[in-house]
Amino acid sequence: MPKTMSPRDLFVEELSDVLTAERTVAKMLPQMQRQASDKKLVGRIKEHVKETQQQIKNVEQVFQQLGTRPKRKPCPGIEGIRSEFEEVSQEDGGTPELRDLHLLGPAARTEHYEIAAYEGLVTMAKAMGESKAANLLEKNLKQEQAMLRDGKTVARRLAGKVVKAEGDAPKTQARTRGSTRSRSGRGRSRTRSSRR
Repeated sequence: MPKTMSPRDLFVEELSDVLTAERTVAKMLPQMQRQASDKKLVGRIKEHVKETQQQIKNVEQVFQQLGTRPKRKPCPGIEGIRSEFEEVSQEDGGTPELRDLHLLGPAARTEHYEIAAYEGLVTMAKAMGESKAANLLEKNLKQEQAMLRDGKTVARRLAGKVVKAEGDAPKTQARTRGSTRSRSGRGRSRTRSSRR
């Protein structure tokens, strides 16, 4: 008969998941830093490398407080994002701004994943009366939220640059197609008139 899961079991399960995720992210971030071109983005990733290392220590400390060890388990959610990041890393072409913007996609999804995980863990820790654990996990949560905000700021700036560099090509093409249709329409009208 399968063992019934308790709230504590669920908490340890989710905590193990986020520890695996953080360790995976700790390996991804230096690669992102090497591939990024934008100075502010590079600097922020470098800062987040240190934050992530501390976040791992915070989660490990929570395990110590609980008197238990993390479960060795894969984290399918973060593995999917890691695979996406590797695909983006292998793609070439475009301006440095466009490549950085592309890189920010999996970076933002990573932060969303971690934020969702920490929000659940903080809620659970507080409900269980584990205030020290909740405080440590809340520190991690705030850092992830700050990283997501900073990433969005960089993404908006880079998107503006990329679009400006491209010019107004879609509208120009649309106007060209529209004027061609108008001219060809007038031509058909004149042809019909001359036939009459």
